[in-house]
Amino acid sequence: MIETKIRKVGNSAVMTLTTEMLTILDAKEGDTLFVVRSDDGSLKITPHDPAIAAALAAAEIVMDENRDLLQALA
Repeated sequence: MIETKIRKVGNSAVMTLTTEMLTILDAKEGDTLFVVRSDDGSLKITPHDPAIAAALAAAEIVMDENRDLLQALA
């Protein structure tokens, strides 16, 4: 577990990400992070767009189901 504080900057609340957190996320200053709310109400920070991840998962299923057809077309 990594602890961090929330502080006020202007009209915003800011959470500082430590170097350790950035390393775990494989992120750097200027990158975009996504915050996803789970079914249990918790939040998950990820460097990957969840919409793209869902689309790639759906494409993987289609490719698995149609492997022979796709190989014939290639």
